[in-house]
Amino acid sequence: MSKNILVLTGSPRKGGNTDKLADAFIAGAQQAGHITIKIAAADKHIKGCIDCQTCFSRGSACSISDDFADLAPLLEQADMVVFATPMYWFSFPVQLKAAIDKLYSYLISKRTLKIKECALLVSGGEKKLNAYDGIVKSYTLIADYLHWKDSGIVIVPGLHGKDVLKTDGLNRAETLGKSIV
Repeated sequence: MSKNILVLTGSPRKGGNTDKLADAFIAGAQQAGHITIKIAAADKHIKGCIDCQTCFSRGSACSISDDFADLAPLLEQADMVVFATPMYWFSFPVQLKAAIDKLYSYLISKRTLKIKECALLVSGGEKKLNAYDGIVKSYTLIADYLHWKDSGIVIVPGLHGKDVLKTDGLNRAETLGKSIV
């Protein structure tokens, strides 16, 4: 059975390592028969959540007028979400974090998303794998809190320039995409 997979990218750099990881995952998922859509959070103007508690009170998921209004319907249609991101200061970049924070609108309004699983693709310049513990912990807490199954994590460390092409990262991302059932 095919799934609707939303791939949210967090990098402000177009065509960089994160985009290449996302594209490899998408290629694998499409080979497995899934429908994918890729959205670059950096191309959206999503303001941070201000905990106003007025979610869904003005006709859209968030009461703040921004591009989350365009993203919310895609989240509502998705069976799976994939966060493809560089690691910035041991966590998600602000462009993606703002979108993640606005998932709160579904919790506060007691609305459920049909998303049942998620995955994480991370690129980063740091070589030490333990430097990625923060972003992985944040991701696993998000998945647990939202009752999403973690379908896999691909971390590609030590990248500079477009080094992802010199690693097995693209193959691992594509393999993860193919493994989604």
